[in-house]
Amino acid sequence: MAIIREESGFDGKIWSLCRMPFWQSSGSGGSSSSSSQNLHNHHQQQQLNQQQQQQHGERTSSNGGHSINTVSSVARSILPTRRRLRLDPATKLYFPYEPGKQVRSAVRIKNITRSHVAFKFQTTAPKSCFMRPPGGILAPGESTIATVFKFVEHPENNEKPVNQKSKVKFKIMSLKVKAGIDYVPELFDEQKDQVAVEQILRVVFLDVERPSPAMEKLKRQLAEAEAALEARKKPPEDTGPRIVGEGLVIDEWKERRERYLARQQVEGVDSV
Repeated sequence: MAIIREESGFDGKIWSLCRMPFWQSSGSGGSSSSSSQNLHNHHQQQQLNQQQQQQHGERTSSNGGHSINTVSSVARSILPTRRRLRLDPATKLYFPYEPGKQVRSAVRIKNITRSHVAFKFQTTAPKSCFMRPPGGILAPGESTIATVFKFVEHPENNEKPVNQKSKVKFKIMSLKVKAGIDYVPELFDEQKDQVAVEQILRVVFLDVERPSPAMEKLKRQLAEAEAALEARKKPPEDTGPRIVGEGLVIDEWKERRERYLARQQVEGVDSV
């Protein structure tokens, strides 16, 4: 039997003390020991989990560079490429249909970024097509008009493929570059990972005998391209003093004075 005894505590309250029988006390001790064992096992499991997390973190940090590169490459392949150039026309190259002749098309290329951008043409028919210029570097906000030349072959069945897409395609690629460097085609080979395909242009033939907005726009762009080419051919205007020999600067006023004195001497000799 249990023995119950009441005693007064320090706070004046009556506390009841129970002495349990030995068989109940032994059972209580067993449950306490099992609880302690469970707590010990839980603590060990927590330590094991922490060790595994630390080891996983070390492996992640050691392979961090490779993981970042892998993620960045995957992201570049999934995400759409940000355009560096604006093309006009945007998706097509219009050519006048004149079989047996070399015809021309034009496309305006504008840099819409805040950095210098190099561009480059490629075509599926390099033997019958070429571009002028085939590539170049544009400053931020700068634009140029490129002329595309193509030889039109005679059709086999004497049918005009007017307003129909040709199999020939042109690809325009872009590359972000530093200011002040010169354009060379090898830039695109040295930095293949940074090259972006801006657009693939398809060839469309226009009937020269039928007026159309596309034909009128093509004529205006070709005229602008010719004017820009002529402007590039002209030598730069000489606005400063001329340099002759090894750094000798001849001032325009000095030249005039020398010519005046020479003329005065000749007139004096004639008078004598």
